Amino acid sequence: MNAELEAKRARLSLVERELLQLGTRYDLAMSAFRFDEARDLQQRIGGLERERAELLATLPPATPRSPGAPIPVRVGKRPPGRRRRPSAR
Repeated sequence: MNAELEAKRARLSLVERELLQLGTRYDLAMSAFRFDEARDLQQRIGGLERERAELLATLPPATPRSPGAPIPVRVGKRPPGRRRRPSAR
């Protein structure tokens, strides 16, 4: 059972990587007015999106981060500001 889940996760990773690459190629084809190529890529993207949905439906949901886990925060320098002059009263 565990090996089967790992195989599905690996396939899901491959499908998502290929979807990313095909999406980039689709955008390039559309911007170059190569509509026949873009249509073929869109059909391949549609098939992979269906496969991805099926894989996601069969896999258990990913474990969310525990609410007590620290959230990484980046602290940087403050930009220098103008100094306020004391008011003359």
